[in-house]
Amino acid sequence: MSIETFIQEIENRKRKEIENLEKDLQERKSKLQEETNQTIKEIQERFAAEAKIKSEREQARIIEAAKLQAKKILFDAINANMQSAFAVIRQEIENYTKSPQYKKSLETMVNTSKKKLGQNIVVHCREEDKSILKDLGVNIGKSIKTLGGIISENKEGTKELDLTFEELLRTHEDQIKSFLSERM
Repeated sequence: MSIETFIQEIENRKRKEIENLEKDLQERKSKLQEETNQTIKEIQERFAAEAKIKSEREQARIIEAAKLQAKKILFDAINANMQSAFAVIRQEIENYTKSPQYKKSLETMVNTSKKKLGQNIVVHCREEDKSILKDLGVNIGKSIKTLGGIISENKEGTKELDLTFEELLRTHEDQIKSFLSERM
């Protein structure tokens, strides 16, 4: 064997080794590229899922906040309507105290007071109602500021019955609101 053959054989072996190394390098590059692509895909999917969850949470928070705001607006509107209705009721009571039926209401209030507190009672009322109550034969106490009605007490002053329109409205407020809510 000649040197040239030997050198050629070495060069062929060298070329084959270089080809094998290049082939191995290409395979490794391809595998690394696949792993990189897979990792990028997994990261994108994870972040997309996280973003979706966060956006759904934010959407739910916004919707709940809007529902709460709507309820508040509705509640405020109902309260405004209730206050308006109570203002109308107070005005109607004021008009009622100027009507002839009011005298009958005072008489009923006095009779109720006598049944609950005894026949000997002291009645506190508006200044303009004193003459009506004197005609009913009851003892008149001090004047009170009220839309109408009376406050009665037994002679000893140990028991009191408040039949003023304000107190009647206050004690029946829930029933009145329920009634008005049904009508609205």
